[in-house]
Amino acid sequence: MKYPYLVLLTLVSLTGRAQVKDFSLANVQNGSTVSLSQFNDFKGVAVIFTSNVCPYAVYYEGRITQLVADYKSKGIQFLLINSHGEDKESNAEMANKISTWGIDVPYLADKDQTVKDAFGARKSPEVFLLKNNDGKFLVFYSGAIDNNPQVASDVKEQYLKQNIETLLNNQSPKVGGRPIGCIIKG
Repeated sequence: MKYPYLVLLTLVSLTGRAQVKDFSLANVQNGSTVSLSQFNDFKGVAVIFTSNVCPYAVYYEGRITQLVADYKSKGIQFLLINSHGEDKESNAEMANKISTWGIDVPYLADKDQTVKDAFGARKSPEVFLLKNNDGKFLVFYSGAIDNNPQVASDVKEQYLKQNIETLLNNQSPKVGGRPIGCIIKG
């Protein structure tokens, strides 16, 4: 089954932070279209570029699940986006992956890589934390989820968690690390 989608995303410089224009992608869980504008009532949106099979993305599944559990009720929406083009990254494989993962967040297909290119995402996993500024989403933080992709128990810096906290407390973003993972391929 093919999922129709429309992508209308551009990044625009606005007071030192990039503004993300609305975009829409197919959610492989149910075929619905999910748009960024649907989350105007949320304080922020964590957009995570991920993969079905990249080992680094798999290492982060438990940590992402915990972040969703900790922050969804506090006004942070999570969106998983898969822009990989290999057979194991197909929409059908994505739907299978998200059902076995058991996480309740949209898993969006970006197979023409328009959203990936607009964000400038290169790796999976790579995160973009967006702050809702009166219905306009600004990139608040981009980079790695934390400083240790392979061993969760050895994490010393929780970049995404720290920046979610600073966003919720109306503080300035903290610098994080560069994403380490698999290169997103077409």
